[in-house]
Amino acid sequence: MLGPEAIAELEKQQYRILGDNKHSAVKVCGWTKNMLRGKGGCYKLKFYGIRSHQCLQMTTSMSCANRCVFCWRGRKAPVAKKWRWGMDEPEDIIKGALDAQEHLLYGFGGHPTADKQLYEESKEVRHVALSLSGEPITYPRINEVVAGFHKRGISTFMVTNAQYTDEIRDLAPVTQLYLSVDAPSKDLLKKIDKPLFPDYWERFLGSLDGLAKKKGRTTIRITAIKGMNMVSPEGYAELVRRGDPDFVEVKAYMFVGASRQVLSIKNMPYHDEVKAFAEAILAHLPGYALADEHKPSRVVLLAKKQYYDEARKSWETWIDFNAFFQRWAAYEAGECRDIPSEECSVRWTSAHAARDLEVAEGDIEEKDLD
Repeated sequence: MLGPEAIAELEKQQYRILGDNKHSAVKVCGWTKNMLRGKGGCYKLKFYGIRSHQCLQMTTSMSCANRCVFCWRGRKAPVAKKWRWGMDEPEDIIKGALDAQEHLLYGFGGHPTADKQLYEESKEVRHVALSLSGEPITYPRINEVVAGFHKRGISTFMVTNAQYTDEIRDLAPVTQLYLSVDAPSKDLLKKIDKPLFPDYWERFLGSLDGLAKKKGRTTIRITAIKGMNMVSPEGYAELVRRGDPDFVEVKAYMFVGASRQVLSIKNMPYHDEVKAFAEAILAHLPGYALADEHKPSRVVLLAKKQYYDEARKSWETWIDFNAFFQRWAAYEAGECRDIPSEECSVRWTSAHAARDLEVAEGDIEEKDLD
């Protein structure tokens, strides 16, 4: 999939390209490094209980059917409507990704500012974010990759750009499924995402319909770009109602990577601006409420009100990982057809949960990200 020039460029950016067919990749998230340095975890820790130092960020397909203006990928990254490359084996992808992650973090073992306990824990990956770059869901054997991670006790987040309705329909249960909603209208979606498919809007709406049919935990992600798509909150709300997700993340565009060649730092909204826009969308969503926020990531979480525990006066948005894997085993055995979100969405408690919550905000100020 990737040629020597593209691979060289990506490796300079600390990607590691996997396999003989060069369609999968790993890159260590900045929040993984921050966690190891004692600077706090990312919003997925605060919102869902994902421990940042044990999180693997990867993709099974570097190719995508969009050329989003806010994407951090370089112009050499492949684009295609359909899979047209050789395929590496699912187990080879998984093993290669886990090995690459450990190798990329090896230097923290002797780093004077690294937390030694967290570094040792990082060798045991507990979560994989199938996102990073491209469109992971288009890898034809993606369900085998998902199963391979789950059998290892590794939870899965899958992110898709809402252009592959059949693949969304056929996707095996993941721990949490994300759908990117980058614009509230057909014309603006074309301007923001620059899709290859001529029927991109129909595919987009079909993907929302597919999301609504999923029984597991689902999320709509809105990347807020100042001066471009922070408009028509009622339009976004209409799309949210159609997709019926458990959660909505409204997150600032970040001025990083190749997007700096297309956009300006002025397009990166401050957290207060993101929160105000999220609240404007929320005004049209009576079934949701503002559940949480993570200022360093400039992201706000909206959640269905069913996730609020009146007795405890707290939001129960963390994942019950034990319950999820028990249900996954039943799914694999053919004893059930899905993994309902309500059975895997109670606040996770463990010996390290309290400490994790203390560091979830981190000590990085918003100004440090400008």
